[in-house]
Amino acid sequence: MNKPLILVVEDDNAIKNLITTTLEAHNYKYHVAQTGNSAILEAVSNKPDVIFLDLGLPDIDGIDIIKKIRSWSNVPIIVISARSEDKDKIEALDAGADDYLTKPFSVDELLARLRVTLRRLNNIRLNAGDESSVFKNGDLKIDYMSGCVYLNEEEIHLTPIEYKLICILSKNTGKVLTHKFITKEVWGSSLESDVSSLRVYMAVLRKKIELDTSNPKYIQTHVGVGYRMMKI
Repeated sequence: MNKPLILVVEDDNAIKNLITTTLEAHNYKYHVAQTGNSAILEAVSNKPDVIFLDLGLPDIDGIDIIKKIRSWSNVPIIVISARSEDKDKIEALDAGADDYLTKPFSVDELLARLRVTLRRLNNIRLNAGDESSVFKNGDLKIDYMSGCVYLNEEEIHLTPIEYKLICILSKNTGKVLTHKFITKEVWGSSLESDVSSLRVYMAVLRKKIELDTSNPKYIQTHVGVGYRMMKI
């Protein structure tokens, strides 16, 4: 299998060098873009496997870059940004980002997020022959074989993290899953920052699958404990 190609979109030289040095040390191939326009050109011409995207670029806001790329590609986009408010994370995820890492970040966390994303892509290919691959619950359908999710027979776009969350919940329908259990399954850890990220991802996931987020029928919150997929 060819080594995955990572596109690093970052105009801060110190952070750019940290990311590229880390990727090089772990034998990942990478290209670099320092503006939004060059990032879009790189994405079109070189078709990277994953994009690391800073939101605060000199020419185009990162949110607009996500929207442009999403108009023609589902390449995983991991945002790396100093914008740390939940509303900023939700805006990026709503636009089509797959993950969100807040600056300052550790190298270990950066690599962990990358591994999760690549593992998700590989699992879709590996599970292509699984026959027991369709989950149905009310108007919600998950085709594990293709990695696609449908609501009322219309496909909805989920990021790799959102997809992993809905799979964890669907495969444990009726069970209350704790924050610790879910974060360990998704990120391999259960830090307070992971729980905060989980709340953000759940909020975005609900907006995509619930007709009324104030009265959800699929994902039930157990305050202070975790979440449960309800059987419809």
